[in-house]
Amino acid sequence: MNASLRAPTASDYAAIASWIPDAAAGLRWAGPRLSFPFAASDLSALLAVPGGGEFSYSLIDESGSPCGFGQHWVLQPGAVHLGRIIVAPDARGRGLGRVLCQQLVSAGLHATSATAVALRAYRDNLVAVGLYSSLGFVEVAAESTDDVLFMKMLANRLFVTDTQQQVAAARHLLRAGQRQR
Repeated sequence: MNASLRAPTASDYAAIASWIPDAAAGLRWAGPRLSFPFAASDLSALLAVPGGGEFSYSLIDESGSPCGFGQHWVLQPGAVHLGRIIVAPDARGRGLGRVLCQQLVSAGLHATSATAVALRAYRDNLVAVGLYSSLGFVEVAAESTDDVLFMKMLANRLFVTDTQQQVAAARHLLRAGQRQR
């Protein structure tokens, strides 16, 4: 799957706004600062992190259409926080959440030189919690609540992209084959 991050455009924000069907979805995705309904043209300002410093990204598919969105900002020194992660409803179930998260982690670490990556996920969002766990995020119980998991991953325990895993597996097979000769 070929998808990449870019800075959101006005048309991206219009698409992203269409992915939020009601006030409850808006609250879960972006928090209480996002009142519903909202104008797509206001979304950039509504998603600004108090104090600034956030980076926003659209995930763009092969056709150039937005299929995901996410942000990162520094939550505490040495840690970059991922947030407001969403995949277009019609693009879900195709691995784009994984692609989006992998690229957000890479962008966040590159932009901040952090040694850890953190995020929050609603406990009942089993798909998201499973994805984050599979990427190496673990719960930090002391910072979690009954409803929301606080999850963290150390940069030195970062995932390897699927392509890198395939290359590593191929190299391993080649080495194993050479040893058998």
